[in-house]
Amino acid sequence: MSADLATTRQHAEALAGRLPPLQVAAQRVAATVAFGLHGRRRVGPGETFWQFRQYQPSDPVRDIDWRRSARSNDVYIRQNEWETAQSVWIWRDASPSMRYRSSRELPEKADRADLLALALATLLIEGGENVAALGEGMRARHGKVGLESYAASFFSTPVSQASLPPYETVPRYGEVVLVSDFLDPLEEIEAVLAQYAASGVAGHLVQITDPAEEAFPFSGRVRFEGMENEQAYLISRAEGVRERYVHRLAEHREGLRHACRRVDWSFHHHVTDQAPEAALLALHGALSREWAGHGRMGR
Repeated sequence: MSADLATTRQHAEALAGRLPPLQVAAQRVAATVAFGLHGRRRVGPGETFWQFRQYQPSDPVRDIDWRRSARSNDVYIRQNEWETAQSVWIWRDASPSMRYRSSRELPEKADRADLLALALATLLIEGGENVAALGEGMRARHGKVGLESYAASFFSTPVSQASLPPYETVPRYGEVVLVSDFLDPLEEIEAVLAQYAASGVAGHLVQITDPAEEAFPFSGRVRFEGMENEQAYLISRAEGVRERYVHRLAEHREGLRHACRRVDWSFHHHVTDQAPEAALLALHGALSREWAGHGRMGR
């Protein structure tokens, strides 16, 4: 057996061993967030009644509910829920650099990315939406089969070297969610966003970082070694570069926000010492606003 094949198998077995606990954790996070939601009902051509509202001049006369209107001095419109499911493609970075954590008390960035991705998939599917793993060539599905299919996709990319998602054709009214540390050069990230946005696909970026990557708490003589075969770098006084490092990181993050605003995508930042529920709630809220803002499924 070759070294590469042995490594792939080792990573796959490790992932298989932690997937059931991961699914339990994801369901717990999703359930916590779902408990605080007020629903994502939206107007559309379904058959399930949602609410009445007063008639406006721009409304079609055929939508008037004459029986409800007869009981008052106002004219009312009957609104039903939109029953067509939205499809969301989720990608999470599984590259070696995502295996970083600065403390044993913290999760690796990859573990938090897996948890958020699976919790989001769980929350969406329980809300009746379709979900698929981006880059796997799979069809977006719903229900228990859809969730199992998405979870199974974790096995297909255990040792991926790619820190940015591949381009995959997504239906025009689909959504993509990309989860990574997004520390790659801005121009490479912008190229990915532009390619998806050009095809009419809406999206959301979730940047995950470790607390040490935010604060650069190192001091003294420190040797930094990359996790993806980068050249080691020795700094004699690490505290002397802290301010410049923090400034550069802030500039990079502002560049990410600007890139997202330019293509009308949402941007979210999550640090691994924070509660995953907060990140999931913000992301789910962005998806809900995207759908509600257009009064239909998609853009």
